[in-house]
Amino acid sequence: MSVSSVSCGIIGLPNVGKSTLFNALTGNSALVANYPFATIEPNSGIVAVPDERLEKLAEIYHTQKVIPATFKFVDIAGLVQGASKGEGLGNQFLSHIRDTDAIIHVVRAFEDQGVTHVDNHVDAKKDIETINTELVLADLATLDKRILNFTKEVKANNKLKPVLDQYIEIQGWLNNNEPLWKHEELDRDLVRDLHLITAKPVIYLFNIAEKDIGNKELKQSLKDIVSPSQVLFASAKLEDELKDLSEDDAKMLLSSYGQRESSLISIVKAAYDILGLQSFLTAGEKEVRAWTIAKGSKAPQAAGKIHGDFEKGFIAADVVSYNDLISLGGYNQSKAAGKVRTEGKDYVMRPDDVVLFKFNT
Repeated sequence: MSVSSVSCGIIGLPNVGKSTLFNALTGNSALVANYPFATIEPNSGIVAVPDERLEKLAEIYHTQKVIPATFKFVDIAGLVQGASKGEGLGNQFLSHIRDTDAIIHVVRAFEDQGVTHVDNHVDAKKDIETINTELVLADLATLDKRILNFTKEVKANNKLKPVLDQYIEIQGWLNNNEPLWKHEELDRDLVRDLHLITAKPVIYLFNIAEKDIGNKELKQSLKDIVSPSQVLFASAKLEDELKDLSEDDAKMLLSSYGQRESSLISIVKAAYDILGLQSFLTAGEKEVRAWTIAKGSKAPQAAGKIHGDFEKGFIAADVVSYNDLISLGGYNQSKAAGKVRTEGKDYVMRPDDVVLFKFNT
């Protein structure tokens, strides 16, 4: 996974609200239509990762240029039963999912006679099973081919048999209709080149009616269906209304539903987090910026996000905690207070780091 191009695919049955949510997320205008396969080509959009720290830093550094971290969302056409065998352009749609790094599975949990359901009946549990089965079958077809070819290699080199045994164990999980995201013991490096869909991290997003936004009992029953997977809730209809309102009007509408912020903020943050990403900050008079790195990245790798030469010529990193910098009123004040640390090549970056890199050119 290249951190510079991470993406999250939005999947689900037709007419569950994927494109409506995508439009609200990205501000784009993907076709929204009340019939299957309104979306054929995947729509993609770049979304800023919400980060209230940037504006506060901009005030301290007196800069107008603020650049947030970003994340790519891809709106993938609705899957149907039989997609793994090519039904409803299934093969094309499945290939679009393989190209993403994580999955947001949108599930319809609202009743609306004006919005067609492919089975003419809303049943969240059944709909999830339909999608998961198709994804499992697609992965099984891919793995079956690998096992067939690898079995021949083992005959020529018996030392490869332990790898074949692992493939066969994974095949057994899939034959039991178990998505691979249910198996924490999965060796992801082993199957990385296969681009198995159910090995991708998944978030279940239940699209609920506006009247059910505060319905704790309904939400818990939906969570139970997919436990222990990560779950979010949103009303696509409400989010669609919010995107056209002023900030003040949006706050008033959210408040009327007992909400403090748009569900979209939770979606972006959850997608960012599920891929093991975090950001570090740089700040100055020219710009304030958040940079995306993988959790666990060391200082030279972080420097390389800004420019490849920074990583090659890395000397050290002057680091101050965001909270210290804000409370003390700036970098110079933080340095005078002894809050700026000089870190070397083995320093593991933290999410609240504001950094100034030193390097040789």
